[in-house]
Amino acid sequence: MLRVYFTSEDLARVRVAPGPDFLWEVSNSVQTLQRRDGTAEFGEWRRWARERVSDSGRLLSCLLPPVGYSPDFLTPTSGDHATLRAAVDTLMRTPRTRLRDDLALLVDSRRLPGWTRSLADGDGDTLRRLGRAVHAYHLEALAPFWQRVRAHIDADRAVRLHSLLDGGVEGLLAGLGPKFRWRPPVLEVAYPVGQRLHLRGRGITLQPSFFCWPTPITLADPRLPPVLVYPIHHADGWARHARDARDARDGRYADGSGPLASLLGHTRAAILRAAVTGCSTVEVARRLDVTHPAVSQHVKVLRAAGLVTTVRRAGRSFHVTTAEGRALMRAADAAAPE
Repeated sequence: MLRVYFTSEDLARVRVAPGPDFLWEVSNSVQTLQRRDGTAEFGEWRRWARERVSDSGRLLSCLLPPVGYSPDFLTPTSGDHATLRAAVDTLMRTPRTRLRDDLALLVDSRRLPGWTRSLADGDGDTLRRLGRAVHAYHLEALAPFWQRVRAHIDADRAVRLHSLLDGGVEGLLAGLGPKFRWRPPVLEVAYPVGQRLHLRGRGITLQPSFFCWPTPITLADPRLPPVLVYPIHHADGWARHARDARDARDGRYADGSGPLASLLGHTRAAILRAAVTGCSTVEVARRLDVTHPAVSQHVKVLRAAGLVTTVRRAGRSFHVTTAEGRALMRAADAAAPE
């Protein structure tokens, strides 16, 4: 179990990350790709990815075993993470002492290939090889699904916002899910090993992660800025739906039979707008004065088109407009007569 110790100052410095972190998603997905559990969540994606990932995946899997320790330097806490390129640039500037210390811990638990000795020495060519592998892996395994990854994390953030509004920071911590237990001033987290993290006024970043599985993750070095990465809810068939939505955008439904063909009517447009800040089925039905089954049917069409995503919280369905849905609304608003 992981125990995170908060002070009153730490409670004032809890933040939820604004979106997916490129390097956490790369690291977590490399590990998840090597696992056999979580078939309902990742089985379809694994079958798809294993046929397409090149040597980049094998190179990264040497550093990212499916269980046990993984080097902290692969998920830096500083630097610009706004784009994949910026995140990789931060990774490639890792100090030699950090590379050496992290790889020394990793070699205690598994045998490493010879090239990692050059990596531990901070060799520039080896670091660039690692950077190219991260770029290639993201392109091959994650980029086709990145909009869906971002949509799910946006949905999770909306759920956290509601928890914060309803119960403050302690309500946010108490509502993180079944793998967490808030016992003030300690957050207990399901974890494969015993670990304690004393925040000491530094606060903590909560990082929702699409590919984190099956338990939350934190950094091994307690001196680094605290971050707690946690798994989020996955919509059924997300890998298949992401491909369908991409096919529709690319014009592969030449006969007009794709999911977007059904996207007509005032009610669906109203649901799309209502879900911008997140809303439950009950809330939408009350706001639009329609039945719950009708809302569910309309949301099903919007979700198939990739315009909303749905998470479940305490037995309720919670809907959030995706980036594509917001772009569609902006385009409609821009085209509307003044």
